[in-house]
Amino acid sequence: MLVLGIETSCDETGIALYDNERGLLSDVLFSQISLHRAYGGVVPELASRDHVKRILPLIRKVFDKACCVPTDLDAIAYTAGPGLVGALLVGASCAQALAFAWGIPVLGVHHMEGHLLAPMLEKTPPQFPFVALLVSGGHTQLVKVDGIGQYILLGESIDDAVGEAFDKTAKMMGLNYPGGPEISRLAEKGVLGRYTFSRPMCDRPGLMFSFSGLKTTALQAWKHSVSAGDNSEQARCDISMAFQLAVVETLAIKCKRAMKQTGMQRLVVAGGVSANKALRTSLKEMLGDINCDVFYARPEFCTDNGAMIAYAGCQRLQVGQHNGLTISVQARWPIEQLVPL
Repeated sequence: MLVLGIETSCDETGIALYDNERGLLSDVLFSQISLHRAYGGVVPELASRDHVKRILPLIRKVFDKACCVPTDLDAIAYTAGPGLVGALLVGASCAQALAFAWGIPVLGVHHMEGHLLAPMLEKTPPQFPFVALLVSGGHTQLVKVDGIGQYILLGESIDDAVGEAFDKTAKMMGLNYPGGPEISRLAEKGVLGRYTFSRPMCDRPGLMFSFSGLKTTALQAWKHSVSAGDNSEQARCDISMAFQLAVVETLAIKCKRAMKQTGMQRLVVAGGVSANKALRTSLKEMLGDINCDVFYARPEFCTDNGAMIAYAGCQRLQVGQHNGLTISVQARWPIEQLVPL
């Protein structure tokens, strides 16, 4: 089955072609980072307009790269949520229109299921069951995964998602958007121990997260530094290092708890923040004594992309799942609501 995947949940237009027998044939991605940088964050209306501009040329490009034509397609999968409603509607409308014109099935895919299954595109994919840590700009969740659609939420953030906390902390210190990579870049030059931030909610049992207080602590440290006459690059580096270390160790501690609680031996880490090198190092150190295998998607598939949507859609389309002609998207969509295969 050859599936066209369309991802437009936020500020990246991702298109891909995936075949269940031949694997990933082609994928392209256009990022709107330069468009939104001037505003310090994603502007939903601008994101939607840019998706409209990019989507059809990118679809033509993936067909050319794969040496395919539309008549080769068996189905289309698109991101139906969660995400920005306007951006989602661009992808959904395009997918539905093309599916109607070409006479093929179409299916709306859960964005986070796409991230969760992205490591399946690698040469050595994880086997079910496993625990998944989903970390992105909008989500921080620990999920027990027994199969596709068989998800039990173990814990999530009660306030800011981890990616959101990175971006907001960076913005408070006057760093460029997106803030996550900026924090990570500066953290590499930080002085260990100049600042020490607490590991939120790690002093109590459970698998819930909270990053709002940590963000406030970083802001107070920055304000204190500025008031003391030190608003230097090194001050930013030191605060970035302390902030990032607190975040990644918190995530690693909760992952270790989840592995022990479930008895699982496989952990999948997915979403944009999964590309963070410090997080990968912390997980390796924290999980080294419990015989746990950790799986990631390749770096280009950690962030939003069409390949993960094409793959996730293909798994469901193969068992007969598809949508009608109604265009429907969801800004919020709990992953536990998905139908098991």
